[in-house]
Amino acid sequence: MPSATALNARIPVYDLLVIGGGINGTAVARDAAGRGLSVVLCEKDDLASHTSSASTKLIHGGLRYLEHYDFKLVRESLKEREILLRAAPHIIWPLRFILPYDEGLRPKWLLRMGLFLYDNLGGRELLPGTKTRKRRKGSRFDVLKDRLETGFEYSDCWVEDSRLVALNAVDAAQQGADIFTRTEVRSIKGEGGLYRAELQNRDTSKTIKVRGIVNAAGPWVDSLLSTIEQSDVKDETTLRLVKGSHIVVPKLYDGDHAFIFQNSDERVIFAIPYEQNFTLIGTTDVPHERPENLPQASAEEIQYLCDCVNEYFETQTTPADVVWTYSGVRPLYDDKAADASDVTRDYVLDLKKYETDAPFVSVYGGKITTSRKLADHVMEKIKHYYPDMGKPWTKNAYFPGGNIPEADFEEFYKSQLEHYPDLDPKLVRLICRRYGTRITRVLRNGVGQYFGGNLTEADARYLVEFEWAEEPEDILWRRTKCGLHMSEAEQSAFKEWFKFANLV
Repeated sequence: MPSATALNARIPVYDLLVIGGGINGTAVARDAAGRGLSVVLCEKDDLASHTSSASTKLIHGGLRYLEHYDFKLVRESLKEREILLRAAPHIIWPLRFILPYDEGLRPKWLLRMGLFLYDNLGGRELLPGTKTRKRRKGSRFDVLKDRLETGFEYSDCWVEDSRLVALNAVDAAQQGADIFTRTEVRSIKGEGGLYRAELQNRDTSKTIKVRGIVNAAGPWVDSLLSTIEQSDVKDETTLRLVKGSHIVVPKLYDGDHAFIFQNSDERVIFAIPYEQNFTLIGTTDVPHERPENLPQASAEEIQYLCDCVNEYFETQTTPADVVWTYSGVRPLYDDKAADASDVTRDYVLDLKKYETDAPFVSVYGGKITTSRKLADHVMEKIKHYYPDMGKPWTKNAYFPGGNIPEADFEEFYKSQLEHYPDLDPKLVRLICRRYGTRITRVLRNGVGQYFGGNLTEADARYLVEFEWAEEPEDILWRRTKCGLHMSEAEQSAFKEWFKFANLV
């Protein structure tokens, strides 16, 4: 029988355990692995299965944050906007926003001043600046109510949020990280200058030791601290949970531009082209009590969003028009603001040590736009503990599939039409959008079976092999949004195929 010492020697030791497979956790894992650290990431569900797949899908500076004097956050976000646009032009692209002036709300001079700052705070290079727009026949104001005569047009970016999370994880794995999905961290204990962590997946348990931990568990960041076997861990809760809900309706207008509307409660609402045939409307800000209570859009939120856009669009929207809703819980740092809409969207990194000298960083807040920079700050915070760690590297790096010449997606797409002349050009475009230059891996054996809704067998096999998809929902609603385009019968047929297909 092996001795206890021999058994202990078999326990793998990593430099860093990252807990949470959302945008912040995967960004940290990617950065750390690229600096030469041995990294393991654990996500108790699927990648991007909670907050990170429930965003408004924007890479943006946060125009309304200027009203709260969050200049640092806006400036950092605007700088990151262009870094990410260059790094992943297949899943991130420019989007023009129409902001109509509505008398009685924010004055026109204030809107223009805010947009001037927005254009200049972040060193904008790739995106066009703000333009003043007026109603005229054939203009983008035609779909708006007659009282709206003028406004502004400015730039931000769209992002496929779940895919950005997956690409962070793919890049982390390429750098040597171990990615464990559907794996929960059941306990953590300081031991001999390290942390000992017990992991549990569907079938087995596993023990590892780590030289540091990053707690990026999102809404569960505070509750995860209870897994630490130390009686005096009684930190005051510093998390503010805020639910944001979105609705999807049939397309309300033609064009590839978005709208941002002021509301009488001083919030702003977006209406954005979505998945070719729809308009995405959001979001709300509603206090949420417990992370284990999975969020759903309430009837009140749905009506609120309908009412907001009905103040602006000639075409009226009712709850009966809603084809899909989704909700997420934003794990914001609690700065004690009275209103959920006023809580800071900036992130806070809390470094502690529990029963050992090894670092334990908890991540509060953050947003998709600042995820790369957040990861860089995490590494800066813990570099003292890893003297051999490499230098920062992600600022000029591509995401997998993002190495498109000159970040010119349209030229890349045209080149792929020549490679795949027998495929429907619309399908080629969608596959280019999902995978960028990795299209050759996806289509290496052809498209295979077609399931409807722009989903192919090639998608499914690739996503299982390279992106940790384990369930049909992982593919239908996170790695892609094909579920939105499929009938119930088509979805059922895909799920049945998935059950019996030899995918691993």
